[in-house]
Amino acid sequence: MIALRTTLAASLALAATLAHADDRYALAPAYVQECGACHTPYPPALLPAESWQRVMAGLAKHYGTDASLDAAAQKSLSDWLLARAGSGKRARVAPPDDRITRGEWFIRKHREVSKAAWTRPAIKSASNCGACHPGAAEGDYDEDRVRIPR
Repeated sequence: MIALRTTLAASLALAATLAHADDRYALAPAYVQECGACHTPYPPALLPAESWQRVMAGLAKHYGTDASLDAAAQKSLSDWLLARAGSGKRARVAPPDDRITRGEWFIRKHREVSKAAWTRPAIKSASNCGACHPGAAEGDYDEDRVRIPR
């Protein structure tokens, strides 16, 4: 009963967010809670729909981790991601292994970041968006606020 209430509450919160969010970079609280618990909650517009379909279908083996969700939460989040999936130049082509950091636009936008910078202890990898983009968890990737740790 408690699990049903939790799932229902998450679904209602997501539905409320969906009704008010038309910005492709606005992040649903349920998405931030579920996905952001382990990694940066990437804006859905950074991947095409086909990538999000594969990502959500493979949660049991999500890049080496079991990120399974109950069926209701998975459907709710999948619907939200697909409704906001990228369709422009950033998501024209699915990146290798559906990894945002391997996409053409990502590589182009980060070309001035040295290979050595990616391995700094404060950064660790290209997937640690929050290391340089302080507003990443809220979907804010404004270039004017980028701070690359030394």
